[in-house]
Amino acid sequence: MHLIFLGPPGAGKGTQAARLSEELAMQQISTGDLFRSAIRDKTPLGLAAQSYIDQGELVPDDVVIGMVREYLPRVTAPGGYILDGFPRTVEQAERLSSFATIDAVICFDLA
Repeated sequence: MHLIFLGPPGAGKGTQAARLSEELAMQQISTGDLFRSAIRDKTPLGLAAQSYIDQGELVPDDVVIGMVREYLPRVTAPGGYILDGFPRTVEQAERLSSFATIDAVICFDLA
């Protein structure tokens, strides 16, 4: 199963993704974790992300999507994965649909 958890910061996406991923043998994937790992490993996309972060800029969609695209084939969890807070833009969502199949999107709303 491939899920997306969306919602504002502090809505509980990460908390619920962690619980559900443990319960269903899924992998929780956060772009922040992907950034930290790629930067630590000095991958080309990690170095690109670091250059934007160092300048106080948002990491552009191409870099974020590239990281997700590279990472998803390496997911080995038998239950699939949960994308925690990704995609964040319409472009990211459209591009994600070109290389991944998503079974459901769950939106956390604090209203």
